[in-house]
Amino acid sequence: MPEQHQDDQPPHKKGLLLWLRNSFLTGIVITAPIGATVWVVVSFINFVDGSILPLIPKKYNPETYLPVDLPGLGLVIAVIGLTLLGALTANIFGRTLIGFGESLLRRVPFVSNLYEAVKQIIHTIVSGSEKSFKDAVLIEYPRKNLWAIGFITAGTKGELTDLLDEDTVAVFVPTTPNPTSGFLLYEKRENLRDLKMSVEDAAKLVISAGLVYPEPRKKSKS
Repeated sequence: MPEQHQDDQPPHKKGLLLWLRNSFLTGIVITAPIGATVWVVVSFINFVDGSILPLIPKKYNPETYLPVDLPGLGLVIAVIGLTLLGALTANIFGRTLIGFGESLLRRVPFVSNLYEAVKQIIHTIVSGSEKSFKDAVLIEYPRKNLWAIGFITAGTKGELTDLLDEDTVAVFVPTTPNPTSGFLLYEKRENLRDLKMSVEDAAKLVISAGLVYPEPRKKSKS
């Protein structure tokens, strides 16, 4: 008896297999982002709990008196501790203590540079006075007729204003798929091509290596 090939299957059977395949792929598309997000959140909470809870004496740890563990307890304690530390540094004694600690760090050659760089980056991110990335643009890099997505971070400052043209801006060109690393370039504003997509959509495009393209829309003006 000759074997029945897939092309010879009845239409209703092929339709059922196609429906099962599409349903399975749809389930992956729906659950994969949710599962990845839950995994990142749970891993972060477990990391904070594992780092903070061992530092607390057992008699002050609520889990000592409870029959079950409290997930996220370390994160709550860390938030409270950081809040109290921030309140402490608001007075003269706190600022004096922080200043003394910073003066000690600045005396260590490598540590001082690392501390100042990290401090400036965190201050820029946390501060609401200016955006970390202002606009998404296309920049001709690393050679002519080859374009890369970049983000305008700021204009020229300090001694760069004397060495570069007035309309030169700083552009951060991230790498794919890890956007935390990249290149800092200085280019004339007129040589950049503005993108209508938001900074968030452009970042998704970079992270996905061009696979996730945002829907065309007008960039909102802040």
